Amino acid sequence: MLKITLWLPLQLAISAALAQPAAPNQAPEMTAHYAAAQDTAFQRHSGIMIPEKLNKQQIENLAVLGRVWGFVKYYHPAVAAGNYNMDAELFRVLPSVLAAPNEKTRSQLLSTWVTKFGAVPACKTCKELPASTVRLQADLAWLNDQKQLGEALRTQLTYLRQNRNQGTHYYVSAAPQIGNPIFEHEAPYDITDTPDAGLRLLALYRYWNMIQYFFPYRYAIGEDWQRVLPEFVPKLAAANTNEQYHLALLTLIARLNDTHADIYQDKVLADYKGRFYAPARVRFVENKAVVTDFYDDNLGQASGLQKGDIIEKVEGVAVPALVKQLQPISPASNEPTQLRKIANLLLRGNTEQVQLQVNRNGQTLPLQVTRYPANKLNLALNTGTPSPLLDPWRLLPNNVGYLSLGTIKLEKLPTIMEAAKNTKGLVIDIRNYPAEFVVFALSQYLLKRPAPFVKFSQPATMYPGVFTNLGPLYVRPGKDKLYQGKVVILVNELTQSQAEYTTMALRTAPNATVVGSTTAGADGNVSQIILPGNIPTMITGLGVYYPDGRETQRVGIVPDVEVKPTIRGIKEGRDEVLEKAVQLIEAS
Repeated sequence: MLKITLWLPLQLAISAALAQPAAPNQAPEMTAHYAAAQDTAFQRHSGIMIPEKLNKQQIENLAVLGRVWGFVKYYHPAVAAGNYNMDAELFRVLPSVLAAPNEKTRSQLLSTWVTKFGAVPACKTCKELPASTVRLQADLAWLNDQKQLGEALRTQLTYLRQNRNQGTHYYVSAAPQIGNPIFEHEAPYDITDTPDAGLRLLALYRYWNMIQYFFPYRYAIGEDWQRVLPEFVPKLAAANTNEQYHLALLTLIARLNDTHADIYQDKVLADYKGRFYAPARVRFVENKAVVTDFYDDNLGQASGLQKGDIIEKVEGVAVPALVKQLQPISPASNEPTQLRKIANLLLRGNTEQVQLQVNRNGQTLPLQVTRYPANKLNLALNTGTPSPLLDPWRLLPNNVGYLSLGTIKLEKLPTIMEAAKNTKGLVIDIRNYPAEFVVFALSQYLLKRPAPFVKFSQPATMYPGVFTNLGPLYVRPGKDKLYQGKVVILVNELTQSQAEYTTMALRTAPNATVVGSTTAGADGNVSQIILPGNIPTMITGLGVYYPDGRETQRVGIVPDVEVKPTIRGIKEGRDEVLEKAVQLIEAS
């Protein structure tokens, strides 16, 4: 599992000159006085049963309900005020909408349901935002679909859009000084048995609408998010075991193509993926699954595997077929990062022995390899995280400095840069997750003048679905601290989130070059989501762009000089990316 940290990208508060106002989280710790909190009719179960196999009308009914429910949840002032438990309101109306025989009956039911939330006063401040401030508009074209909604319901929802909530919101707020969404008052339904059909549909509706209104890269998903909702209605309806339910949600989450969006520390999925691990670390190198390291040297040696071995089959199944099988449950922003995740799963399973077919120096070998529980192995290698005992700084031959951010300590940075000041060049290795946030502290040694390196988009909490522009943000030089040598920054598919943000800042140095391969393509603060069954996931909650507007999501940080490991280099124990960095420094 990749290390995930809720990081503050601006380190300090975004200056008033850059920040636009965001709705503060003013909800008190105790929420019992809200009417929504007092509605406890459905604390553990919805009591709803639906057919495992839905017909076309039922699927459409449930998809329309999901859209309307989410729109009312985030737009209606009475809901925003905490007057309604929207989970409970869903469970009360769902059976009748499911049973609606046609569009007309469904629309009448939903129109009556919307009316129960009360009259919405005219809004004097609900204007469209200036186009120059908007990065992403709300996707509300479905409000014009009179066939699906009917005239009365369409008119109600259009009026609600024009007179939407303009205050704080019971279900969502903006992170102070940053702006990514904080989803609040969402019941976890922490139950051990399989959630019933109503809870499973709630999971779909909750997640789908959070993405619809609060995911900054909705436009970059790669497909029409509107079509995903009706596709997953029958999948969640039929997911009547815990394993099926968790897998259905993971498949839904993977459709975001966001490396941050995964299900973490989930026992059901851990059991499905396997409780035992081979002692070999596998990466995709030259489009092949290659043993690159061992989680334990002694166990690795005993396994019979060697570095550079190509895994061709696992339990008789060819690796390309396994990749295809694992892709739908391996959320990632781009292909290199998805293959990073898949590589970690290839040799994992629920038996203590695994039969492999490997290719070693052109010869095919059968191997039976013992697998071990996680606590016997150093699985942190999968994140590129060095041992915390390793010094982040060392001097390479020919007076080249090397700094790994995987074990960096902010307090030691002045000492490190003092040691580095007379080196010919400095390699900054970010093929890891930075141990501490050093963006501004390290940049001040590398810059001659202030440089913009990033700008953001954040959700307009008073206009759900709209994202507004922030930035740009600058890194600035320090006083009399400028490092004079060549700087080379190393990246690969393990460079994710804060690591990508750090790379964006450091590459603004006039003598900096980024070397390696495309990064994970998931930059920015994360927002946590809890789904029924107490299932935690998260999304990238802020849009992160270069100052000129270029994308980072899914694209990743593209290196100036592309270098990837080779199978030959792995066999020889070489770090070819680092070697290229040293070559560039020596040639400068």
